[in-house]
Amino acid sequence: MATTPVIKAEKREEFGKGASRRLRAAGRVPGVIYSAGEENIHFHVDILEITALVRNDGTNAILELEVEGEKHLAIVKHVDQNVLTLNIDHIDLLGVKRGEKVNVEVPVIYEGEAAPDAVVLQELDLVEIEVDALKIPDEIVVSIEGKEIGDQILAGDLPLPEGAELLTDPEYLVINVTFQQVDEEIEAAAEEAEEGGAEAGAESTEEAAEGEE
Repeated sequence: MATTPVIKAEKREEFGKGASRRLRAAGRVPGVIYSAGEENIHFHVDILEITALVRNDGTNAILELEVEGEKHLAIVKHVDQNVLTLNIDHIDLLGVKRGEKVNVEVPVIYEGEAAPDAVVLQELDLVEIEVDALKIPDEIVVSIEGKEIGDQILAGDLPLPEGAELLTDPEYLVINVTFQQVDEEIEAAAEEAEEGGAEAGAESTEEAAEGEE
């Protein structure tokens, strides 16, 4: 993993919606860091710095938050975004210790080519794992190379990082290799609708012609 980024923050002295609006107007994002057995720290950080971190590393991003000269190792746990501007309105961090394991959800992606005519369906996009806080993977990659119709990849088949433990049910279906399914009833209904529309159009034309006579 790359060097843990350090983001400088300042303690929040004012609270409430009005105070938060003033911070955001000044280009700052209010937040809080929760740590087991310790008092919560309310802070505010530069919006550009924290936005870049979340954009680059996602919601499992690890950082060192420096508040009044003291650094706190933490993981991003929740981000509130403005529904209109998509700017970060508030951020929650979870304080962690080096060597400590955390529970996180990690995206699953697949690579490779399945057999010809096979359709690959991804049934599960995220899996939950327990892993060292400093070794959280950006994603879990699984190969579908050469998979045949009927093959399946379950959560328990996924390649996990060393030392990580799967928390998602290992029997959950992640990748399903199947065939192109055509719903005959839907196709028949569509054909009937088309025929019905054509007939209605013909009748309207005939009625119009009769009216002109």
